[in-house]
Amino acid sequence: MRVVFFGTPQFSAEILSAMVADADITVVGVVCQSDEPVGRKKILTAPPTKQFAIAHSIPVLQPTKLRDETFLASIDALRADIAVIIAYGRILPKVVLDRIPKGFVNVHPSLLPKYRGPSPMQAAITAGDTVTGVSIMVIDEGMDTGPLLTQANMYIAPKETTETLTEKVVTIAAPLLIESLKGFFTGSIVPTAQSTEGISVCKMLSREDGKIDWTETAATIDQKIRAYTPWPGTWTVWTLNGAETIVKIISGTSAPSDVRRPTSDVQSPFSINGRLFCMADDAPFEITSLQPAGGKIISAADFVRGYLKH
Repeated sequence: MRVVFFGTPQFSAEILSAMVADADITVVGVVCQSDEPVGRKKILTAPPTKQFAIAHSIPVLQPTKLRDETFLASIDALRADIAVIIAYGRILPKVVLDRIPKGFVNVHPSLLPKYRGPSPMQAAITAGDTVTGVSIMVIDEGMDTGPLLTQANMYIAPKETTETLTEKVVTIAAPLLIESLKGFFTGSIVPTAQSTEGISVCKMLSREDGKIDWTETAATIDQKIRAYTPWPGTWTVWTLNGAETIVKIISGTSAPSDVRRPTSDVQSPFSINGRLFCMADDAPFEITSLQPAGGKIISAADFVRGYLKH
């Protein structure tokens, strides 16, 4: 089975690695996003899937225009039987979808039709769900609307983060995808239309989505921090040393109900015995690590010593 792989981030690279290791699959090409500057020095860095592909002598394509004739000719030249797309980062036009004989198979980290769209893991955590899953589906022209090959449930732990949930997805998705590809290719697995009930859609996240609203409940704020770290990150604006300062909230937890703030200024942080708190709608929220603008990630104790005690 000759497979062309569309994917960009580390999450994709880990599943690509499992496919390459399977004796029945030959990955004939990798399509990914362009190299991007990374870090403060803006060093041009290849996506994880490209790095993996180069290390395993797999041809790499990084098109800027998906309808470009040169790119389409390159896809044709790979003579792929089937394509896999996992977090590629762009919507594929019909002219690309139609070029692969068996079509495109996708890994989507939710139990479709719930959480169609680009941020299903974050959506599940912010909703307080206890169960989500992995769906293997055949791509059509809609947004995650294609027929299903297989699905598997996945438990969301009480303190799950998007990073830890991603690790679970990779563990489940890699063997499920490979099994589904083989079954679909041979005809032993037949695509099934998604249910018309329970449909929901999640959106592309932006930095503004990470702003903490302290009028929300402590549980909601906790879910948001766990879902949105590291991207888009959660942040708030506090007045520190007389100036408004953006502070990234890295981690925190609902505090004991007997914590009482010493002043009536509900929007500012306060410290009790070296611990850092801010008031949510229904309870105090304890912040355990954070990052002041222009600074490094520090513990709450270091923040208290450096910013609140003078």
